[in-house]
Amino acid sequence: MRLHHSLTIMLFKVISKGGWSVMHSNQYTLIFTSVLTIILASLLSVAAGSLNQIQKLNVEIDSKKNILSSLGFKESDDEKWTTNEILELFNSNIESYVLDKDGIKTDINIKSIDPEYDYNNMPIYINKTENGINGYAIPISGKGLWSTLYGYFAIEPDGMTAKGITFYAHKETPGLGGEVDKSWFQNNFVGKRFIDDKGNLVGIKVVKGKADVDSDYEVDGISGATITSKGLETFLVDDLRKYEPFFKKIRNANS
Repeated sequence: MRLHHSLTIMLFKVISKGGWSVMHSNQYTLIFTSVLTIILASLLSVAAGSLNQIQKLNVEIDSKKNILSSLGFKESDDEKWTTNEILELFNSNIESYVLDKDGIKTDINIKSIDPEYDYNNMPIYINKTENGINGYAIPISGKGLWSTLYGYFAIEPDGMTAKGITFYAHKETPGLGGEVDKSWFQNNFVGKRFIDDKGNLVGIKVVKGKADVDSDYEVDGISGATITSKGLETFLVDDLRKYEPFFKKIRNANS
């Protein structure tokens, strides 16, 4: 910004010394073009910085909204949450911190890690109420057919039962793999178990067609989206495995 101020002053001095005729000189043209270029570049830089901040805020808000949704906080179809309502709900109901690979709480800033690539430090979101813990949410991500899917998986206080699942970013085919972000599919996960009776992590199978109504470990698949369904099944159990040291402690404490 200082540079374009200096160039503007220089331009004024040139005009003052040479009169208006100097405006037709090469010197004037060079200085005028330089001043205009610097000013426009400065304005574009400010605009880009502002846009970047807005984009980061939108990502943060969408992330918090999906964490809330996975944990059972639902907005009505008639009245969507405002940005302030999402922040208020999140800040008053969710506690978040980072776990190490052994499931122990750390002092690492949760905003400083990328769970997709950092396998030793894992964010966790805890829904706390006056009566205790109401659920946990963890980030999940992995390959579908055409893209990487990003979402959150919520877990009941027992550390073995699904509370909810959401997906907020993917490029799967609409009407096929893209159905992963529809309520009919996500609701299938609620109440399903990913730990068997022997305490082993088995995940939740996304079966082709209809799941066995008596199965605690299966959900209906998406017609025509076998690869997306199997991809989800695979990366879900992989992500749960990273958090297993933490949830195993939860289950042992509850037994």
